[in-house]
Amino acid sequence: MAVAVLALCSCSKKLTELSSDYFTVTPQVLESVNGEVPVTIHGTFPAKFFPKKAVLTVTPVLKYNGGEAAGEAYTYQGEKVAGNGQAIPFKTGANVTLKSVFDYIPAMAKSELYLRPVVSMGSKRSALPDVKVADGVLATAELYAATAASTTPAASEDAFQRIIEQVKQANIMFLIQQANLRSTELSSKDLVEVFNTLKDVNADDRKELQGLEISAYASPDGALDLNDRLAQERQKNTRNYVNQQLKKAKVNTDVDAEYTAEDWEGFKQLVEASNIADKDLILRVLSMYKEPEAREREIKNISTVYADLANEILPQLRRARLSLRYQLIGRTDDEILAAFKSDPAVLSVEELLYAATLVKTDAEKNAIYKKATELFPSDYRAFNNLAQLAYAAADYDTAKSYLQRAARLNPSAPEVNTNLGMLELLAGNKAEAEAYLAKGTDAAANSAALGNLYIAQGQYARAAAAFADTKSNAAALAQIMAKDYTAAKNTISKIADPDAYTYYLAAILAARTNNATEVATNLAKAVKLDRSLLDRARNDAEFVKYAAALAGL
Repeated sequence: MAVAVLALCSCSKKLTELSSDYFTVTPQVLESVNGEVPVTIHGTFPAKFFPKKAVLTVTPVLKYNGGEAAGEAYTYQGEKVAGNGQAIPFKTGANVTLKSVFDYIPAMAKSELYLRPVVSMGSKRSALPDVKVADGVLATAELYAATAASTTPAASEDAFQRIIEQVKQANIMFLIQQANLRSTELSSKDLVEVFNTLKDVNADDRKELQGLEISAYASPDGALDLNDRLAQERQKNTRNYVNQQLKKAKVNTDVDAEYTAEDWEGFKQLVEASNIADKDLILRVLSMYKEPEAREREIKNISTVYADLANEILPQLRRARLSLRYQLIGRTDDEILAAFKSDPAVLSVEELLYAATLVKTDAEKNAIYKKATELFPSDYRAFNNLAQLAYAAADYDTAKSYLQRAARLNPSAPEVNTNLGMLELLAGNKAEAEAYLAKGTDAAANSAALGNLYIAQGQYARAAAAFADTKSNAAALAQIMAKDYTAAKNTISKIADPDAYTYYLAAILAARTNNATEVATNLAKAVKLDRSLLDRARNDAEFVKYAAALAGL
């Protein structure tokens, strides 16, 4: 805090009027921070000034059009006064400090700080004239409400995929040391479903066959050359069978086939998922030995568990796996929009949410989201996106109503919590806003929302960091308040769709960097877009030195 001198020029037994020449205030122009206006005044009572029987009460008062706010009163007393005030020695005088914090209201944007002194001598009490000590209030930080209002809320995204990869699988199991296809396996439910799916895909224009894959295996027990031959024969027999079925179904597609002589990887996975005793010992053997023969030898040496392996694990590895790969082809953009107009009920919730991204106007988006809430009332996302549209239209009551419905459906949804936090911030409820934003950290818009909160809290450097490379009014405001004027100028120049507040911030930046021409130019642009900013500019302490720029608006 800077030091201000409080000097009362009198050597008589009475206190005379205070003079503004002896006061300085920190800050010199008062400024709102976190919704408050803090001020500190230091002063000095000179030697042989303060009468020994005098009591002086001094109250900082912030006067504005239509009212005033009083700060904390300070009492000083002479040496012969019994009381709780700060004693001021007659011979030496003393330094004093007065601190006050005023709750900011918009009317304080054009205000003045006074000291109101009241002196008592015995039974006599009299008020001395108020003394002006500072101007105020620089309220640029309070623009956070306007920049928060223009910050885009968090949207709930669709999970629409036009092409969805699908796989249908079945295993054909073999007996130990055999490669023949058994009728029981060929009539298994899984294999029948694979070929039924194959026929369905081949007949459906919305499905596209990608191919069939065969992977044949032998279990890792027995001689390697035997297992290699077994796996190869299992592959060959399976492929021949698959080709027969394709020919019968009149389906033309590629069949890729491969075999693995000893399926150690499958063995490891099955052991890991099992409850076999000493499975950790078995897995340790696999990690210690890489050669198949060594692995088999060491595992067989664990005689207590090998029987379990032979009964539970190894039979599952004697197989040929058949994988049918195909794609589900979704509706085109035009088909989705046409379906919405004709029969929206045929669309999935993902298609509906995606449809809203295809239209241009907010009215069209609103209609789609409302239909989504009717058809899928348990999905919170459409409610959140309706709130996003209402927020952008400054219909905050409607936005809150939609968000409350979304929160009931999914209380932990990060975008819902982020948007609720933004609404609380606009309402001036910073603690509630902070609590919601803490639960919405995974939302894409959360950093921008936090940036606005940090501005409101007076954490300007933190706010600028939260916005990072974002080019927005809020980011520019954070940089101006952090006094990073170079970054603010760059941000403002790159805002894609500048509005009235963009130009108003540019005017503030110009005022702080002493560019009168840019002050006038940008104020003119701001007022042209939003006439209400003229009254703000006339009362804005940022433009005290630029009356000429305001005169012609």
